[in-house]
Amino acid sequence: MESTLTPSTRRHSSAPPTIGASARRHDLDWLRIIAILILLFFHTGMWFNPWDWHVKNNELSGSFRYWMIWLHFWRMPLLLFISGAGTYMALGKRTIKQYAGERFRRLFIPLVFGMFVVVPPQIYYEHIAEYTSYFDFYKTVFNFVPYPEGSFSWHHLWFILYLLLYSLLLIPFFKFIRSDHSANFKSNISRWLSSPAGMLLIPSVIIIFTQAVLRPYFPDETHDLTDLGFFVFYMCFFFFGVLFYSDRNLWLSIGQNRKHLLVAALFVLIPFYLLYFHFRGIVAFPWPEDVIETLFDITGMFMSWFTVLTVIAFGQHYLNKPHPWVSKLNEGLYPFYILHQTVIIAIGYYICQLDWSITAKFWSIAMLTLISCVGFYLLLIRPFNVMRFLFGMKPKEKRQKT
Repeated sequence: MESTLTPSTRRHSSAPPTIGASARRHDLDWLRIIAILILLFFHTGMWFNPWDWHVKNNELSGSFRYWMIWLHFWRMPLLLFISGAGTYMALGKRTIKQYAGERFRRLFIPLVFGMFVVVPPQIYYEHIAEYTSYFDFYKTVFNFVPYPEGSFSWHHLWFILYLLLYSLLLIPFFKFIRSDHSANFKSNISRWLSSPAGMLLIPSVIIIFTQAVLRPYFPDETHDLTDLGFFVFYMCFFFFGVLFYSDRNLWLSIGQNRKHLLVAALFVLIPFYLLYFHFRGIVAFPWPEDVIETLFDITGMFMSWFTVLTVIAFGQHYLNKPHPWVSKLNEGLYPFYILHQTVIIAIGYYICQLDWSITAKFWSIAMLTLISCVGFYLLLIRPFNVMRFLFGMKPKEKRQKT
């Protein structure tokens, strides 16, 4: 008999209450929309931030780094936490084989398509002076030399690759957490994590421990599968998304503790920014630089987890309401994510040649990217099943003849 991920429905099951797999969480739908919009503005800001990136405006602004460093620490963790909760929702209806096949269609196909179609224009605009045309450049993609030495890369689609690997690596845990055998485990986890202190500190300590073990050997965030420290860092947020959503009482306790979580998320900003100001020369601490860097990393990990929990908590309280636009917007979020960075770079390349202020360029790139991605989706992706398949969407439902 084929193994399934759905729990047994025995009448006398002692499993703790769970949120139904088919239950629609409108708050998570809204938070996905907000998270993708954050990515739009974040990647637009990379044109003007002094940090290294593929392309840059001729004038940079140091002020961008002060809001972007905060977003940097929790924007992708939030998406991965939401993805973990969404994965748990998807598990209840599928066998292991069905689940793995769905992950392949939703993640692997768009990843490969993106690497050959969506990502190459980003590399072209980065090296546009070296080629006579895009077609002249595109031939180099098939040399399969990894970026930055060559033109073969997944760039921002690393998120899809890592999500695919997390989804497959954690299948044994998914099978366990959906079974009756997990009843005592979930009962204990709920008891330990339902309090403000428990949900704030226990996951934070686990995350920090993994990084204390791995980052000395894998210190850089490269998104090329060699950054094992950051690979595990992001996997922790995906894992905790699954774990918290697996128990109804535990999940709802996040929203119930929202005020405590907000206080913690705001309080941790004080040491986070003080340490960051040290690197900017605004304040000075009399400690060795490696000590300050370690303290900053630890504070950043606390801030990442505290902020993700806080956003989830306030989303539960204020956003768990249906809206006729939410399901339609969520359907287009995945194609939007796949397209957005390429469109930002393509539009930004021309906008940044204009004699405009940084503010005018920033908003022009962001708004034109938003309009272009929505237009691509509505006109070229949504109506056609082939394009829907390549962008990881479900096929259109066939209308029944009356």
